[in-house]
Amino acid sequence: MQVEVNGRYLAQQLTGQQRYAREIVARLGDRMTVIEPSQAAVGIRGHLWEQVQLPRKMRSSVLWSPSTTGPLSVRNQVVTIHDCAYFDQADCFTKAFAAWYQFLVPRLARRVQRVITVSHFSKSRIVELCNIPEEKIDVIYSGVDSVFHPYPEQQIAQLRNELNLPERYLLCVGSIEPRKNLARLLQAWEIASPQLPGLSLVLAGASGRVFNSVGFDRGPEGVHMAGYVAEQQLPLLYAGAELFVYPSLYEGFGLPVIESMASGVPVVTSSVTSLPEVAGTAAHLVDPYDIESIADGILRIANNRALQKTMSEQGLVHARSYCWAETAQQTWTSLNHAIES
Repeated sequence: MQVEVNGRYLAQQLTGQQRYAREIVARLGDRMTVIEPSQAAVGIRGHLWEQVQLPRKMRSSVLWSPSTTGPLSVRNQVVTIHDCAYFDQADCFTKAFAAWYQFLVPRLARRVQRVITVSHFSKSRIVELCNIPEEKIDVIYSGVDSVFHPYPEQQIAQLRNELNLPERYLLCVGSIEPRKNLARLLQAWEIASPQLPGLSLVLAGASGRVFNSVGFDRGPEGVHMAGYVAEQQLPLLYAGAELFVYPSLYEGFGLPVIESMASGVPVVTSSVTSLPEVAGTAAHLVDPYDIESIADGILRIANNRALQKTMSEQGLVHARSYCWAETAQQTWTSLNHAIES
């Protein structure tokens, strides 16, 4: 039986949730039909398309909505809810966005056949905030693409030239959303950088506006803005880093952490939300609310080559447990439960 897929994600900016949907559909495509919006379904238009037009276009009996939202009128549906940031970090969103998601998602979670989420942390928040039984939720971890692996120095050097990157760098990938915690990272870098001669901090995914947005007139010494990095360049960008720093305040999963580990790069990340669960013992955990803790974490790893090597090896092993093929198969099992019921 064909499962139909809520294709609204195709009109959205490529983030972790959209990548998740694309990876699973790519592996289950022969068993799925994606219902695509006829035009860019973004903002209010996207929600209207999802709530009104999408149900009218359905032909089969089961719908999978892979990106947190879905039509309230379709009960025979499985929805993947990635996190509850619109409750837990509501100040990071516009009031209208947070209010809509706070209204929609709990009602959707109670109406649909099953809910999938990407970590036990997110499951616990969904149970509490949406008031649904634990048994209704399947925890299925995201995977990591095979393009993320260690690369030869020659290829990394070519990317450095293309992006005008420094020879040696620490990396942080993320937007200027407050929950990505760039303000504290930049303050931590100001503390740590005098003890790290020759190393730069590369920020990818954020524009130069990030300095004003987090309270800096200009970037601290040794900070390099890579800006937008094309998807095909990301694996080399990861692989060229000496350390990946990801002090996020809130994640439902934390895909960049696993992508870094798969690239052979040691990771410093946060001790909150889903990140300890996903990183396991292969990362160094810091308090993301404590600037000194972030700085100490950077210095501890960046100044210790032996520790970097150990963490790189541990990370490579740990990342192997996150496989998109397995994610897709478990997702199909969850969808089958909905079909059978």
